[in-house]
Amino acid sequence: MVLLEVPTLTLTICVACLIFLWVWRNSQRQGSLPPGPMPLPIIGNMLQLDPKDLPASFSKLAKEYGPVYTLRIGPQLTVVLHGYEAVKEALIDQGDEFLGRGSMPIAEHTLRGYGILFSQGERWKHMRRFSLLTLRNFGMGKRSIEERIQEEARCLVEELRKTKAQPFDPSFIFSCAPCNVICSVLFNERFQYTDERFLYLMNLLNENFRRLNSRSIQLYNLWPTLIKHLPGEHRAFLRRTQDMRNFIMEKVKEHQESLDPNHPRDYIDCFLNKMEQEKDNPASEFNLRNLAACGSNLFVGGTETTSSTLRFGLLLLMKHPAVEAKLHEEIDRVIGPNQSPCMMDKTKLPYTEAVLHEIQRFISLLPCNLPHSVTKDTKFRTYVIPKGTIIFPLLSSVLFDDKGFPNPEKFDPDHFLDKNGNFMKSDYFVPFSLGKRACVGESLARMELFLFLTTILQNFSLKPLIEPKDLPIKPITSGIINSPPPFKLCLIPR
Repeated sequence: MVLLEVPTLTLTICVACLIFLWVWRNSQRQGSLPPGPMPLPIIGNMLQLDPKDLPASFSKLAKEYGPVYTLRIGPQLTVVLHGYEAVKEALIDQGDEFLGRGSMPIAEHTLRGYGILFSQGERWKHMRRFSLLTLRNFGMGKRSIEERIQEEARCLVEELRKTKAQPFDPSFIFSCAPCNVICSVLFNERFQYTDERFLYLMNLLNENFRRLNSRSIQLYNLWPTLIKHLPGEHRAFLRRTQDMRNFIMEKVKEHQESLDPNHPRDYIDCFLNKMEQEKDNPASEFNLRNLAACGSNLFVGGTETTSSTLRFGLLLLMKHPAVEAKLHEEIDRVIGPNQSPCMMDKTKLPYTEAVLHEIQRFISLLPCNLPHSVTKDTKFRTYVIPKGTIIFPLLSSVLFDDKGFPNPEKFDPDHFLDKNGNFMKSDYFVPFSLGKRACVGESLARMELFLFLTTILQNFSLKPLIEPKDLPIKPITSGIINSPPPFKLCLIPR
């Protein structure tokens, strides 16, 4: 009896594979999907992807199948866009059709479709518009966003002085500074770097970002219905996400008790005012669930991304001491040693601006972008992409496109300087993505990076612990986010 079961099982598997192959080929013809490698049942094209370096895998496949191609990532039908022309054509020229947010179950499990990053349709439009306007017109209280960042930059320098030019790992302290800026924007409050509540919040953020590229989280995003019932890192990730949401809701409750509608202090006050204005509108999207989700989005988007960029930046400057020397010269000449850098200095610091842009280009912090989806059956070039298909517009393929940046594998600030040494913009500079789904906190992030980096270099010189040529700069993992390798350095007071 057992001998009969083995060939029967083998035959069943073969028949299932043949049926799958027939369905796949038929769907390719009917939908006029872009070309792509043949997927396997259940796992799709996972064997052709390196989970530790997804962007490299995607770029390798683009060489074989072109700038627009189809993959099955697990059960998910996915279209990859590679290079500036394809990404721009989708996100700008056909922006409304590529406006949907692709599925990321690990985030959706807690957010439930609320907030900015993973909402859709009218909810997304309302939350994004409100957040953009609130951040742009941040005249709340007595201080502008720039003043809050300048204050935090001064606090950061004082903390860095405590290292006394001894070797230290910058990961924690460089997360504290941008996190405090977000706390100031959301809560009108900054924390001492030793505050227990602050340390607890930092731990939640750092751990989740550290685990974002893990195999457990990747598996959860592919098969959430199955994986959620199993033990694994995804459960701890979701607990930390919920704890962060609870922290924000505690702050919301405090704000509700002390709210003065005529004098909003921060983002939460503005949101609560909007809730009151629309309390008689049953269709209003201004509710506590969206407030908690928007707060979480701003925390996640505004803390670790800026921190990682700063750490990558210091690493690259130590790797290229000649670039650091030119930065010191320009900052000393334009700002001097005693005046705090401000945004008005930016136009007078073309080399500094070029270096900041080159850092962001070279590290390609979000190489695969957050996934998009098409909102309807969409004709794109000669193809038809079915509604709901996940779209990966590869930002790394634009930032390393040799049409926009000659010799893109080289770290070179001249990519953003003209022949006269003036700063030069580039359409290929897309670290914050393109189109209507571009990062809502872009202006805040740009301001933080400029003020933090110039203030650090105004006060310190960077000293690596090994020879610059031996410093590793390759990300430890490259997936949703490029994580900088761990390192220590010494900051020598100037």
